[in-house]
Amino acid sequence: MMTDGTLKRYTVGEEIFNTVSHGLGSVLAVGGTTVLIVLSVVHHSGLALGVSLVFGISLIVLYTMSAVYHGVPHPKAKEILRIFDHASIFLLIAGSYTPFCLVALRGNPKGLVVVGAVWLCAGFGILLNAIDLAKTERLGTVLYVVMGWAILFAFKDIIRVLPQPAFWLLLLGGISYTGGLVFYAMKKRYMHSIWHLFVLAGSVLHYICIAVYVIPMAF
Repeated sequence: MMTDGTLKRYTVGEEIFNTVSHGLGSVLAVGGTTVLIVLSVVHHSGLALGVSLVFGISLIVLYTMSAVYHGVPHPKAKEILRIFDHASIFLLIAGSYTPFCLVALRGNPKGLVVVGAVWLCAGFGILLNAIDLAKTERLGTVLYVVMGWAILFAFKDIIRVLPQPAFWLLLLGGISYTGGLVFYAMKKRYMHSIWHLFVLAGSVLHYICIAVYVIPMAF
């Protein structure tokens, strides 16, 4: 159901689940980002600190905006917050690419091409949301997928530089995000909540990959 053609209506139970699940994600994102910052400072790496901040802030923004959007009951406020909620997805995708492209693919022109293209797409997607989220939501979803798999442009390069466990974490995280879109597209009860779990899983997998394998490449 929609309230005014743009705002989705969920049951109280769904909204509690949505708020709690991504509220937990926000707490984990703050903790995880703190760990990355400490590691970067201890190893005196400006590059590691920079990409850690970009990735970490994108995680914190996404989960915080999602939790606030689902937790606020006022329809008008919710309508505005939904724009920020969708915009934060573009930020997370671009933020997640940044460590891989600037650290793992450091010195490789493809890394700069991919990260530049993804951030441009993120800016374009956010602009579309701001103009008219209702009319551009489907296009935005397509853009999520295109951005998410833009790494295929540098597929051979990323395989060459990442250890095998890191590659699988990267791949499985991408599959989790993309697979969750199936539930996101369904208009049945608790399907959006399941999408939240897929997003959490994708974030955890990518965080482990970045924290354990990618960030140390900058030390």
